[in-house]
Amino acid sequence: MTKKPLSAPDLNREAKLQAFDRLLTIMNELRENCPWDKKQTLETLRHLTIEETYELSDAILEGDLKEVKKELGDLMLHNVFYARIASEAGVFDVADVLNSICDKLIERHPHVYGDVVADDEKTVKENWEKIKLRTGNKSVLEGVPKSLPALVKAIRIQDKARGVGFDWEKKEQVWQKVEEEMQEFKNEFLPANNAESNETINHEKAMAEFGDLLFSLVNYARFINIDPEEALERTNKKFIKRFQYLETESAKDGKKMGEMTLTEMDEYWNQAKSL
Repeated sequence: MTKKPLSAPDLNREAKLQAFDRLLTIMNELRENCPWDKKQTLETLRHLTIEETYELSDAILEGDLKEVKKELGDLMLHNVFYARIASEAGVFDVADVLNSICDKLIERHPHVYGDVVADDEKTVKENWEKIKLRTGNKSVLEGVPKSLPALVKAIRIQDKARGVGFDWEKKEQVWQKVEEEMQEFKNEFLPANNAESNETINHEKAMAEFGDLLFSLVNYARFINIDPEEALERTNKKFIKRFQYLETESAKDGKKMGEMTLTEMDEYWNQAKSL
């Protein structure tokens, strides 16, 4: 028996529809009357969309909901802009885009719109990957964008492999792999740091081992529910904040970056850590 999706009350639905219609109207007016908007293509918008996506990511990490709203609006504009350009070429329009994602969501949620039973997130993800293979994808990893940053790509690759059951059973096994990869990296790197050793680093092999180590650390992070991309970005922000404190406070004391000793800089760094 087909399940019926729950119909939660959608507050202000009419206002939402009017707002979307307003955006479509403005987009059409800009495309027809603004010199800059007239010139844009899918290709020229691409790098701007990537930039807007990172700005949204920054706002989310900062917990700035006002900025999140702003960046979502920018991305919504880009979506209708792409659809408008495609409609001019007679390829598709925004209605086709929206209907396409609606059809895909219904198809890939048979536990909501069909007879499939899925009572937990793991089963939902496994079903999702199996459905994609049945509907034309030749590989589970086919949907991972080639241009993703390497760290994010590692996360997505591992998630997709897990979706079809290719995964470790316990986090202890993953940590054992981390230690194994760390030892392999040490074997390639540490001999060259030994003053008594005549060995030199095989840079290509050391880089390969370091990549394996990072990949295994990403895997372990996944097992303990840590997003490694977010974790690293938070560390980046923390370092920037402390380093800028070092710059500002040392300047107040009449000192210049590049002329201080490491010991002097460490004093300011430790002050920043205590804040």
